[in-house]
Amino acid sequence: MRTMKAMVLEEPKKFVYQDVPVPSINSEEVLIKVKYCGICGSDWGSYQGKYAEEVACLPLITGHEFWGVIEEVGKDVISVKPGDRVAVDICLPCGTCYYCRRGEPLLCGSFAQIGIHVNGAFAEYVKAPARNCYILPDEIDDYAAAFIEPLTACINASRKMNCELGASVAVIGAGLGTIHALLAKLRGAAPVIVIDSQQKRLETAKAMSADYVIDITKTPDAVAEVMKLTDGVGVDYVIEAVGKSQTYEQAFKMIRRGGKLEAFGICSDDDLAKLPPAAFVLQEKKIGGSCAGIGHDWEVAIALLQYKRVDPHPLISMIVPLRELEQSLNELQQNKDLVKVLVSPEISERIILIQ
Repeated sequence: MRTMKAMVLEEPKKFVYQDVPVPSINSEEVLIKVKYCGICGSDWGSYQGKYAEEVACLPLITGHEFWGVIEEVGKDVISVKPGDRVAVDICLPCGTCYYCRRGEPLLCGSFAQIGIHVNGAFAEYVKAPARNCYILPDEIDDYAAAFIEPLTACINASRKMNCELGASVAVIGAGLGTIHALLAKLRGAAPVIVIDSQQKRLETAKAMSADYVIDITKTPDAVAEVMKLTDGVGVDYVIEAVGKSQTYEQAFKMIRRGGKLEAFGICSDDDLAKLPPAAFVLQEKKIGGSCAGIGHDWEVAIALLQYKRVDPHPLISMIVPLRELEQSLNELQQNKDLVKVLVSPEISERIILIQ
């Protein structure tokens, strides 16, 4: 039996670096040699045991922001071949339930995702359905390729938000929020405002996408500052990209009458926000949500990276060996200057990209 190295989340707050069997594939699956896998904010939530449905899946190899090279294909696979560089749509809807049949697969009653509900890519190998694989063009380098999955999630949120030309947008959170802001700018939003507490992240957001940044360590009342920047009206759209009840409450206050809050940040199951019901009626405020990218979002993400409409390199802080995953998860919580950390099973020492 072939074995591989993997980081297995055996229980909340306990990763074990160990040898496990290389996944076996069926006739419609492929085996992928993992090159890079990004650490997502939701990986911290999984590690902490914040999400009950994910705890029920343990022990598990997590990791879902990945790309790799196909090593083996099932006998019925014709769309890809060994040696192809591929990114993988991690979503595994059933295809036959009420939601899938009405074209809403992200709401599938038995929805699962690679690296969240089934074994993922914090390992040397991962398996996936061939139909979920997207061949990467040469113009997308190895580091940028690891950003495709998080970019798809931002694309889905942007599509759901559907801001118009000249619409004002505020984004709370300057991690992945910087990409939300960039997509808003690409859609013609003006102005685009990014809010955070970390100066380096805000500097990056200002360079990449934001017309204005608000540092809440210097300007604690972010709502008042947004109102000031919009002549007291509020913004047309707010994206919450932090995942805290307090920032959701702030976000709701920032939107204008008739505006929309796009929910993106994931809170723990017991974290509840207080929103005034009267504002839904008398001010016609709206809330929408988006949980992931799926399907065509992957083609869109690849096109945006291929043609350099989105350049994620300023957000990639470092690359770490697979065995340092747990350590890096904790570092991301302690050092907020770190934004995106990539994990590689093929290196033995860290590669620092941004000091």
